[in-house]
Amino acid sequence: MASEDIPKKDWYSILGAEPCDSLKELKRKYQRLILLYHPDKQSTDVPAGEAEARMQRFIEIDRAWKILGNEETKKEYDLQRHEYELEQGCPVDTQVSLEDMTWNHNDHCYSFTCRCGGKYTVSKNEVEDVSLVSCDTCSLVIEII
Repeated sequence: MASEDIPKKDWYSILGAEPCDSLKELKRKYQRLILLYHPDKQSTDVPAGEAEARMQRFIEIDRAWKILGNEETKKEYDLQRHEYELEQGCPVDTQVSLEDMTWNHNDHCYSFTCRCGGKYTVSKNEVEDVSLVSCDTCSLVIEII
């Protein structure tokens, strides 16, 4: 999934869902929409332009489910979406070198204490993909360099 897709497609809104929805809820919304827009369920007297638009909607709904219905791709999408949102609206509080962060062997992640007392946390796998990390208790953001 390319990062440039993030500002263009909101896969949650395509399913009429929210990021906090459970997988069960996402699946329910997907199934409702896929039945509504499935080509085999369409009336034969629909104008060609509308039939094409419904087909495109069906394809988008299916693509949204392929991303959000899989834990790995959903997590990747959520991270990219979160990073994009951070870049758009939150100023970076400070830059932190990875060497200045603390490695937690039990959780397999790096952490850094925020001035509010909260923590900035990033897993070893995310370090290469994520450069901005938000505090878990306040709105401050750091950039990992």
